[in-house]
Amino acid sequence: MKPTPSASRPALKAMILAAGRGTRARPLSLTTPKPMIPILGRPVLERLLENLAASGFKDVVINTSYRAPEIEDAIRDGSPYRLSVGYSFEGHIDAQGRVIDVPLGSAGGMRRVQDHSGFFDSTFVVLCGDALIDVDLQDVVAEHRRRGALATLVAKRVPIEEVSSYGVVVADASGRVASFQEKPRPEDAKSNLVNTGIYVFEPRIFDFIPKGATYDIGSELFPALVAAGEGLFVSEREFRWVDLGSAKDYWSATQFLLTEARDLARPAGREVRPGLFVGANVSVNLSKVHISGPVVLGSSCRIANGATIVGPSVIGQGAALTGDVTLVRSIVCDRTRIWLAPLEDAIYTPSHIIMSSGAVIPSPSLSGIPLVADRRTGVHETGRLQAFPATA
Repeated sequence: MKPTPSASRPALKAMILAAGRGTRARPLSLTTPKPMIPILGRPVLERLLENLAASGFKDVVINTSYRAPEIEDAIRDGSPYRLSVGYSFEGHIDAQGRVIDVPLGSAGGMRRVQDHSGFFDSTFVVLCGDALIDVDLQDVVAEHRRRGALATLVAKRVPIEEVSSYGVVVADASGRVASFQEKPRPEDAKSNLVNTGIYVFEPRIFDFIPKGATYDIGSELFPALVAAGEGLFVSEREFRWVDLGSAKDYWSATQFLLTEARDLARPAGREVRPGLFVGANVSVNLSKVHISGPVVLGSSCRIANGATIVGPSVIGQGAALTGDVTLVRSIVCDRTRIWLAPLEDAIYTPSHIIMSSGAVIPSPSLSGIPLVADRRTGVHETGRLQAFPATA
């Protein structure tokens, strides 16, 4: 979203939806909640919070459920992001002390927050926690208020051949929503305008959300508003929307952000030469590796002499390339060690390789030795290494 001077624009409250299990992002989300998956070295949720602060927001609530402590312990009270952040946990701890996630759906999560504290006392914004955006939210809110809307959803047009991946919105000439289509075939689509998961509501919206129930915004709340003839409007915008809903989206987003939209998510680390970003405590001898940017070397990673990295590529925090590995347009997840990168255009995790198409392949092995594994297993790493100089 486009940062705007907070002094000249009213402070707003926001809710970030972060309770889902991230099933479409598996296996990436098996060990990390989707909003905390790093993009160019930093979690998506951190970048979203910083942009909310720059856009004039002050108070944010995040609903959590799946792997909730990983989100809450990382973000804490939000002060590093110049925000006041609270949480709404959806679930319970069982008799064995295990955290059991019981997500209530996007609208049900909103209702839980309101019933707890009355947090939403004026116009508020709700965002999905797995996307990067640069839409002007203050301007969207102003449009929402001019229309006297109860609810507004932000939408943008996509090529007709892509509508089967999204919820399609059908609106009249005034912008009032008439109907929805969930992931229609291109030949059946009534529109190429799609829901981006960015919403503006008035507190009266809670009259339409049942108390204590699992309830969804897109599939249940919005159709109920249309059926009741309530003021549900679409705000059609042309903006950058980097959706990280699935594992293949994660690969595509990395390629896009490193080549076309670096201002939307600046890579972590220092740019030591054009297109090469290096974090702290990296072990690499740049005279003995071959790097064709853009490339991000995450903090504490290790790159062996003889390795080749062709960008756009990201080596995650604490990861390692051993021997003369050649990595091409790929992502190596945090703490992943690679002895061999047999496939281009891929995401390497300690247990799987995810292709840019979304296909998932178990990590290969040779003579019983895994070629891709968790670096922390203690397997010896070959290659002569040299710490990256702090003054480079």
